[in-house]
Amino acid sequence: MPTVSIVIPARNEAENVGALLDEIDRACTGKAEYEVIVVDDGSDDGTGAAVERLMESRPHLRLVRHDRSGGQSAAVNSGVRAARGAIVCTLDGDGQNPPEELPKLFLPLMDPARAAIGIVAGQRVGRRDTLSKRLASRFANGLRSRLLNDGTRDTGCGLKGFRREAYLALPYFDHMHRYLPALFARDGWQVMHVDVGHRARQAGRSNYNNLQRGLVGAVDLFGVMWLIRRRKKSRPTETGVRGA
Repeated sequence: MPTVSIVIPARNEAENVGALLDEIDRACTGKAEYEVIVVDDGSDDGTGAAVERLMESRPHLRLVRHDRSGGQSAAVNSGVRAARGAIVCTLDGDGQNPPEELPKLFLPLMDPARAAIGIVAGQRVGRRDTLSKRLASRFANGLRSRLLNDGTRDTGCGLKGFRREAYLALPYFDHMHRYLPALFARDGWQVMHVDVGHRARQAGRSNYNNLQRGLVGAVDLFGVMWLIRRRKKSRPTETGVRGA
């Protein structure tokens, strides 16, 4: 059984997936027992078929398919539910998240002395995006950080590591992947941040635009604020049930 499950949400990334998997193997071999789960989010470019061919030589590689595109959070959720590892790491399927950063995410969660950490969130430095995307991201991250006070400067980074059971205890909603640090903190977990690199997309094109991100982000932000205000504020002090 793997200790770490690496989940890759992918939509129309047939040109990127092979090189990405090679890099993951180089980064993680010898550091943990791991599996890789590619979630094909309704691709129409042969992404799923490309992964199936690669599975023939990679026994640790698995494929989950969506019959239609559900978005990044839906793909991550499907991958986490299929995962066998107690620790899950995510990275984007477009190759912009360098796989060599993955040990930064899972090694702290494997340390028994750091059992209070629920999530290790990557924060990109030296971003290789267009100016308009960087400016939109800076504004959105600044607004979210002020309203949620989650200490995260780059919540949109796809590189994250977290405890599977803690993630499954969170309320699911579309686009929740952008609010995972705040949601883990809401449930009493410590949040750790690490700086990670960023690369330009090598092939294909982005599945998002700034307007689309902004419209859904405004609604989601107020929803997360509501969830934090309505969190359960008391916990049982004993594990047993008296009188049972």
